[in-house]
Amino acid sequence: MASSSIDGFVDRLAAVATGPGCNNFFDHTVPGNALRRRNLTIYLQEMLDRSPKVLLVGEAPGYRGMRITGVPFTNRTMFEGPANSLGWFGPGKGYVLPAEAAGVAAEPTATVMWEVLAELEFLPLLWSACPWHTHVPGRPLSNRTPRAPEVALGTPFWQALAEAFPIETVVAVGNVAHRSLLRSGLDVPKIRHPAHGGRAGFKRGLQELLAHPR
Repeated sequence: MASSSIDGFVDRLAAVATGPGCNNFFDHTVPGNALRRRNLTIYLQEMLDRSPKVLLVGEAPGYRGMRITGVPFTNRTMFEGPANSLGWFGPGKGYVLPAEAAGVAAEPTATVMWEVLAELEFLPLLWSACPWHTHVPGRPLSNRTPRAPEVALGTPFWQALAEAFPIETVVAVGNVAHRSLLRSGLDVPKIRHPAHGGRAGFKRGLQELLAHPR
């Protein structure tokens, strides 16, 4: 995936009409979304340089996480603090927080995700089955499990990443992602989602995956 391909991917993502209760926070018609498109472009370019072999597909962005930053499984504090032990985020990379990030509590799932990846010294490509923010209609600061049509809308995007990167294994993080991948014809391993007390199960699933890759 060349830089021009990354730009094309992000533009296609931004062009999707997601409907009510599903916020496309890359949409070109909202000026502030340019920062999120840029952040995602930087992330994908950095990932390309690392040649990840595993794609972890989660559920959907949370309103305190990717909805703010534009980058899967990240939050405000990751962009504000020093780079983590894997060398990600921190100052000097070009990541910029939008103005509305001020005062937003950090998405805890993102923190757990990167803590575990650092402990295992493992760097997969991260994405979501539905890469837009699904929320309760009329309540933009809420999270909602994406419906099957919303997940189906996101399918071509994780498929494009799996083809563009040297991905050898696609892994579902949680049930929503697993159903999405099964519907697309992929029989893939499923691991526990790190949210809601799932840290230990998530780490154990990754350890088993690394010990016995499929």
